[in-house]
Amino acid sequence: MTRARPALRAIAVQIGAVAVGLVLSALLLTVIGQSPVNTLEALLKGAFGSDFALTQTALKAVPLALAGLAVAVPLRMNLWNIGAEGQLLAGAIGATWVALTFGDWPAGALVPAMVVASIVAGAFWAGLAAAPRAYLGVNEIITTLLLNFVAVLAVAYLVTGPWRSTEESSLNLPVTNLFSDAALLPSVGSLNAGIFFPLVIALVLMILLGRTRFGFEVRMIGASPDTARAVGMPIARNILVVLLVGGAIAGIAGMIEVSTTFGRLRQGLSPGYGFMGIAIAALAGTSIVGTLVVAFLFAGFVVGGLALQTEGVPQAFVLLVQGIIIFCALAGTRLGSSPLRRLLPRRGGTQAVPTEDLSSP
Repeated sequence: MTRARPALRAIAVQIGAVAVGLVLSALLLTVIGQSPVNTLEALLKGAFGSDFALTQTALKAVPLALAGLAVAVPLRMNLWNIGAEGQLLAGAIGATWVALTFGDWPAGALVPAMVVASIVAGAFWAGLAAAPRAYLGVNEIITTLLLNFVAVLAVAYLVTGPWRSTEESSLNLPVTNLFSDAALLPSVGSLNAGIFFPLVIALVLMILLGRTRFGFEVRMIGASPDTARAVGMPIARNILVVLLVGGAIAGIAGMIEVSTTFGRLRQGLSPGYGFMGIAIAALAGTSIVGTLVVAFLFAGFVVGGLALQTEGVPQAFVLLVQGIIIFCALAGTRLGSSPLRRLLPRRGGTQAVPTEDLSSP
C-alpha cells in the first residue's frame, strides 16, 4: 500500500491538471462569448459521437500513440526524446525509398520491407543524438530537438528535388509519385492495418520493460543511476538502446502515414505528432497502457476540433486547450511525482538539465 501511494498521488495530480485545464478553457470560452457547454458537446460529438467520428479518432490515434511510446520508453530512464517528430519523418523517408525503389514487389514482401526500413531510419535518426548522450554526456533534449528541423528540411529537399512527382495528378505540388497498391497497408473494415501497430508494440514493450533483465536495468538506472553504476549495470549501452528503440517506434509511425493517409511522401506529412507525443507520454506518466489511452483522448481533441468550427470556435482553440492542460500538469509536478519534473529548474539554478548524471558508462 505504501508503494502505491506515490503512483496514486501522481495519477491524482494529472487528473487534477486536466480538470483545471478544462475549467480554465471554459472560462476562456465564456470571455470570447461562447457557451462552454455547447462547445464541449460539439467537441465530444465530433470526436466520439458517431461511427465515422470514432473511426477518424482511432486512425488519428495511431501516429499519436506511437509518438507517445517513442517518448515514454526513454522517459523510463529520465531521458527526454524530444525528436520523435524528426524520427517519424526519417521513418517516412526510409519507407518511401523502399516503396519507390521496389514498387513492383508483391505486398507480402514490400510492406514488411517498408516497416524494416522505417525502423532502421527512425533508429538511425535517434542514434545521431543517442551516441553523444551515451558516451559524451551531450544533453539529448537539445540534440533531439534540433534534429527535428533537419528532418523537416530533408523531406522538403526530397519532395522538391530528386523524388519530386512526375505525375500530372500531383499538380506540381511538393510530393512524390503515388505508391503502388502493394505498398499500401490493407484495410480492416473502415480502418486499416496500421491500427494494430500501437497495440502490438505496446504489448511487446510491456513484456520487455516489465519481465526482462533489460527492463529491470532501465527501471533501476532511471530510479538511481549511482546505485546502477555501483552494481555494474551498463548505463551507456542502455541509454543508447532506449533512445534507439524510441526512434524505431517513431519511424514506424512515419511508415504508416505514408502508406495509409497519403500514399506518398509529402511536405507537411506530420501536423506535429512527435511534439504531441511528448505531452502524451508526460501526462501518461510513462505508463504504456496510459500512453495509448491519452493518445486516443488527444486524437479526439484533434478530430473534434473540426466540429468546433460549426460553433464558431476556431480549430486552433483545441491547441490552446492542450497547452493549458500541459501548463497545469507542469505546475502540478510541484505537488506530486511526475516525469515532467525534470524539465523544471532545480533549486539554486535556472537551467533545465537532467537531475541525474547518466553520461558515465
